Amino acid sequence: MKLANLALLVVTAFVSLQLSAADTGVGVAPIEGAEVILDGSRQMLDDKWIYWEGPGFKSAMPIKWKIVDDPVDKGTVLMTDDPVAAGGKFGSADIVTKKTYRDFRLHIEFLVMKEHGNSGVYLQNRYEMQICDGDKTPHGMGAVINETPSPYHVYKGLGKWNSYDITFRAARFKDSKLDEKPLVTMYFNGIKVHTNVKINQVWGGKNSGIDGGNDGGKGITDIPGGLKLQCEGHDVRFRNAWIKELDLKEANTDF
Repeated sequence: MKLANLALLVVTAFVSLQLSAADTGVGVAPIEGAEVILDGSRQMLDDKWIYWEGPGFKSAMPIKWKIVDDPVDKGTVLMTDDPVAAGGKFGSADIVTKKTYRDFRLHIEFLVMKEHGNSGVYLQNRYEMQICDGDKTPHGMGAVINETPSPYHVYKGLGKWNSYDITFRAARFKDSKLDEKPLVTMYFNGIKVHTNVKINQVWGGKNSGIDGGNDGGKGITDIPGGLKLQCEGHDVRFRNAWIKELDLKEANTDF
């Protein structure tokens, strides 16, 4: 092997190590101090989640989403399924954790069953980490929606489990005014795809989440929010979700 090729392999391996983390990726167990929020059981769904009763809400408790068999592995998983959301009516049947959060580390796994399947993971019920099969735009798969390009090349495709590992730092306020924008770092299927991305606003309008209707989404308020999962009339499934509360003094979410 030529010396130049060997050097390239060493550099590639080093970069790969720098961009991956042992406690990220599909199937990882909760880290110490984390709370499991989805374990595939109806009991946990009922205990820890409710509908988000935003301005576009059309459903009613109990949650209509289904617990179904895992299409790939053993066990059961959560399936987005509420008829009021058919046709892409986002905000009509989204679910959110009863507990609210500021800074946190999150792991969640998702599987898209059909082409163009669409859902989303909303941090603090504000900032969407997009799930959208086939969409490679900044509105697409793996993007901090409308804030970053889509790291679509990391997506495993239909019928396969994918994972988001996220560290999030909430917006900071001084004298009741926004002083530091929220930050997020994310690993997608164990590969780092976003590092300390500043989130500028809540996208999608009033039906998208907390503060979506405030000043075009830029009127972020100083209140915590739950983790929200979007129901948009598509068959997207979730499992193995856990979250650990943090207190990030410094404006850094890298991990």
